Amino acid sequence: MLTMLSLPATAALAVAGVAVDRQFGEPRHAHPLVAFGTLANHIEKRLNTGRRGRPLGLAAWLLALAPPVGLAALMCAALPWPLAWALHIALLWFALGARSLEEHIAPIAHALAEHDLTAARALTARIVSRDTANADATALARAACESALENGNDAIFGALFWFAIAGGPGALAFRLANTLDAMWGYRTPRFLRFGWAAARIDDGLNWFPARLTAASYALLGDTRAALRCWREQAPHWESPNAGPVMAAGAGSLNVLLGGAAVYHGTVEDRPALGTGAPPRAQDVDAALRLVERTTFLWLAVLLALAFLSVATDV
Repeated sequence: MLTMLSLPATAALAVAGVAVDRQFGEPRHAHPLVAFGTLANHIEKRLNTGRRGRPLGLAAWLLALAPPVGLAALMCAALPWPLAWALHIALLWFALGARSLEEHIAPIAHALAEHDLTAARALTARIVSRDTANADATALARAACESALENGNDAIFGALFWFAIAGGPGALAFRLANTLDAMWGYRTPRFLRFGWAAARIDDGLNWFPARLTAASYALLGDTRAALRCWREQAPHWESPNAGPVMAAGAGSLNVLLGGAAVYHGTVEDRPALGTGAPPRAQDVDAALRLVERTTFLWLAVLLALAFLSVATDV
């Protein structure tokens, strides 16, 4: 078992981890993910030979992820409780990206509100893979809203879910698996087979958190529209997890996302998500506030469950 945390301890440490992230954000220098990315690149270059792609891709995933997660689990189990609790908080802080999400997306909303397309294009290009050089204000707002809603799950709620299940090591495993998917999970000749395991494992780890996130987005906005968009639109989206999250989020906010986007010079006509009018600057802010409210909701639910567990034990 990765963690022996009680439910009250889990709730208290989750609140502490979110508070640390809100106060400090991601490390500015010597981020541990840089070292992990270097290790993952080295492993990929050695094992991605073009032969036995899927088995070697799975072996590479295990070789990259098992040592740090195993070490974290051993340390959490072996350290005295004050140090172990501090380590759980540090691991959750490492896995979270709530403040980073705000810092990257809020300036886009500000630039759009000031009608500064040049700045908005440059800022949006930092967070999305689509081409933004000639994007208009609507396309930029759409990209920012989609990024806020999807990364709410990837950068916050998935980590909180796995922290609730397995403490700091669980949150660490989720963050590293998500990173490997971002590095290897491409349908290109180089990664189509080698990155298959990284992509499928990330889908599996994200399946339940994504649906909890979609349900939370629906609860905190236009619930009827969100549930309808989730039911009718998400199945048409390529990603099994991003579809429910973004469809429910767009419906909750009553904005229209999806549609055409330019990737590497080619226009891709993506399915529509949401309902209502195309997004504007204020809708980007609204998407960030929805993510923030969802974070508070998840913490409140954890604390309520912890209170009930204590009350039933008395």
